Amino acid sequence: MTRVLVAGAGIGGLTAALSLRAAGLDVTLVDAARSLRPVGVGINLLPHAVRELTELGLGTVLAETGIPTAEMVHFDRHGNRIWGEPRGRALGYHWPQYSLHRGDLQRLLLDAVLARIGELRTDAAVTGFHDDGDRVRVRFAGGGSLDADVLVGADGLHSAVRAQLHPGEGPPLWNGIRMWRGLTETAPFLDGRTLAVAGSNETAKFVAYPVSRSAEIRGRALVNWVAEVRLAGRTPSADWDRTGRLADVLPHFGDWHLGWLDVPALLEGTGRILEYPMVDRDPLPWWGRGRVTLLGDAAHPMYPIGSNGASQAVLDARALARHLATTPGPEQALKAYEAERRPVTNALVLAHRDMPADRILAEVARRAPDGFARVEDVLTADELAAFDTAYRRTTGADVAYLNNRESWSVRADGA
Repeated sequence: MTRVLVAGAGIGGLTAALSLRAAGLDVTLVDAARSLRPVGVGINLLPHAVRELTELGLGTVLAETGIPTAEMVHFDRHGNRIWGEPRGRALGYHWPQYSLHRGDLQRLLLDAVLARIGELRTDAAVTGFHDDGDRVRVRFAGGGSLDADVLVGADGLHSAVRAQLHPGEGPPLWNGIRMWRGLTETAPFLDGRTLAVAGSNETAKFVAYPVSRSAEIRGRALVNWVAEVRLAGRTPSADWDRTGRLADVLPHFGDWHLGWLDVPALLEGTGRILEYPMVDRDPLPWWGRGRVTLLGDAAHPMYPIGSNGASQAVLDARALARHLATTPGPEQALKAYEAERRPVTNALVLAHRDMPADRILAEVARRAPDGFARVEDVLTADELAAFDTAYRRTTGADVAYLNNRESWSVRADGA
């Protein structure tokens, strides 16, 4: 039986562990943290990721946890509607798009790992590895090592596995946009299931969407908000758990009253604000070598433009397990996995970096800085239609393909 060591218990690593075990492989999951605790704020899972998690038996708990996003809508900074489209099932998918707290998603994946695999090794930071062609010896901080047939680096933006495979790469690349994020419980806005985007990150942009089914049942909304502002200065550190200050973000949005959402009140009602830069890395010409590969943010960190960070990590995990279970030989399986996933994710990294939708939003702000009554007076029909193209590029949306393709699940008997 192939022994797989997965380094990193984030969304991708946890999904990989579940998928590998479901396919009948021997999996060991390790993480650098002393104990796993909920981190981050809200995320979106696109239908292609929801399908994979549903096939892992997590469909019911996802429905009990997240909000099935009904629509994504762009507004100007005055709250005037520019463009929108349905999401998930409303767009024709057989599966919903979910907005949920990242910590809740990690917790439900971790519960499944502990129930099905029974073990997660914490306080086990991978520092390096040696691949001798027959096995991989994985080294840990503080001494000690483990042998495996395959090493999967799912250890995030600052991956130690990636650093050994691709030395000298340097820090993540910042595009000049700083993000503040938080969670605030408030009254529902719009239809209670809308992902709302206002303004443009050429200057300032605000994103808000509800993430809690339990709050919705109580008649409330736990709103995840993201404030994006383009700022000059040195590159800040990319620390996903860094505390931000209300005094830094509020001046950029102090007069943003959108009609259907009081942005300053939302900011002021937040218990803890997180701050970090919008960063990515250049696409790699190859991910791994021999018996070692990468997954998720370790392989393809991308801007949070198309709701694809967690979703692509889930797809990586499922493709990896499928190839390791069905392709003869670990090295050939990893080559097949990379050949399938790297071109797709590299294209998404570049599409997110291009920010096509934000260029249109910036044009609206230039043409109508004080707002508008009819968006048709601001944008042509072709310019409005360009939103559809922009989101197909950054989300990889293809309803017919997803609805009709064969399952990626592999049973433990290899079928």
